[in-house]
Amino acid sequence: MTSLICTLQDHRDDVNWCAFSGKLFATCSGDKTLRIYNTCDFSELPFSPLSGHGYGVHCCCFSTCGQFLVSCSTDATTMVWSTVTGEIEAVLEHPGRSPVRICALSPDSAHLVSGASDGTLALWDFPSKQLHRTGAVSDTTMVACSFSPCSQVFMSGSSYGDLRLWDLDMNQLLAEKNAHDLGVTCCIFAPNILSGLYLTGQLKTAKGREKGNDMQQRAAGGQVVQFRLASCGQDSHLKIWAINKFSSGGYKMQLLHTLTGQSAPVLCCAYSSDGQLLVSGSVDKTVTVYDANNAVLLYTLNQHERYVTACSFSPTLPLIATGSMDKTVNIWRLEDGCNDHGGKSLPEQSALTSSEGRTSAGRSKLLVSDWSEGDVSAWLVDESLEGLVDKFRANNIDGTELLSLTKETLASELHIESVGLRSKILRKVEELKSDSVCSGIPDEFLCPITRELMREPVIAADGYSYEREAIDSWINNKNRSSPMTNLPLLTTLLTPNHTLKMAIGRWKTSH
Repeated sequence: MTSLICTLQDHRDDVNWCAFSGKLFATCSGDKTLRIYNTCDFSELPFSPLSGHGYGVHCCCFSTCGQFLVSCSTDATTMVWSTVTGEIEAVLEHPGRSPVRICALSPDSAHLVSGASDGTLALWDFPSKQLHRTGAVSDTTMVACSFSPCSQVFMSGSSYGDLRLWDLDMNQLLAEKNAHDLGVTCCIFAPNILSGLYLTGQLKTAKGREKGNDMQQRAAGGQVVQFRLASCGQDSHLKIWAINKFSSGGYKMQLLHTLTGQSAPVLCCAYSSDGQLLVSGSVDKTVTVYDANNAVLLYTLNQHERYVTACSFSPTLPLIATGSMDKTVNIWRLEDGCNDHGGKSLPEQSALTSSEGRTSAGRSKLLVSDWSEGDVSAWLVDESLEGLVDKFRANNIDGTELLSLTKETLASELHIESVGLRSKILRKVEELKSDSVCSGIPDEFLCPITRELMREPVIAADGYSYEREAIDSWINNKNRSSPMTNLPLLTTLLTPNHTLKMAIGRWKTSH
């Protein structure tokens, strides 16, 4: 059976991805941050949250040793973080500067692949952080990537609905062009490798955990190496595939099972570390857990209030994590025994909750940019930074100035010498921005790019409204593609949205 043991409520926007390492757990969100927790008690690490991305973070993954965390974002970068210090180790700019939707590390941590909204793939040499190869599929968005357990090939999935297998030279080895109607949302290789003799069309397999070199050797003499892959999509299906590699070097992809345990698009899927279980999350707000080998539904979990967008198994503990557009992450424990209690959740008071839930006088004002110098001083005291009140007052720091602070201005203008204190101030400011965004502002008043309240809303050629400064920057850097549809903008003309601006003004006055 399964039981809910913990709910994390620290993110201020949709949770987009979650990942485990041996000892750590990471989440990322549309609030532009990543958060890292200790899996012993799910307490947040001292340097968390990680702030560095300019826009929402779509995906994150750990290196096998757990020393590094990789993340990618709409800001067109893939970042490598140290899990020891929380510092940024490298910033990898995607070729073409298109928003990066997905990233994946090979099991041997030798390569990193990132996929973008313009259909491009970038393969990086991970130790050196240098670009190795690029590839592309036209007229689509890359939304899924996963390396095989041997680290020699990887699968990509796109919004077009295709799954494609690539080698490390970015050669396409096979393509399943109609894997999911309306688009793929996620794909993941099972961690184990199967091998056997291919006789009269039948594969007799012997399960084994073989390394890449062993795989090549065993493929000789008529043998076949087989991987398992799970994929899910907008067609509401979770599919299990066999990827066969023949001694001739050719590949073949075969559909084994189509799982229909969810009634709406399936957004995420993940294998357990032994390949025996498969979990998926859906737009129908459910989480399903399957016996992967027999394609049997074991549990259906109903705890999230909105779409389930992320799921992951711990490699060392019997835990599943699920993230949602309700801004929460649930941690579930898998236990031996009867499964007739699948989906049962603990009483609310028995589940741990990770959220400070603090309020302050300074935060009672919705728009930080409207704060006076006195409001800023009150906020500093509330955040245990009272030692900075005089320095901030002497420099006339009001709400607008507070939001524009950088490491450089803190050091050169405010003369704050401590690197740790500067980082703490900036983290608190980022949290303040997130609090402002997520305090009940109607979603239509938020810029789709920055997720912040619009001041100068304009209508772009795609019909959506954006903050003028944000869409100007986007057009200048993103090859004139729509942030919402990824289709080319027919014109860069921006029309002021006076009606929306007045509606925002009325709302601000009433609040």
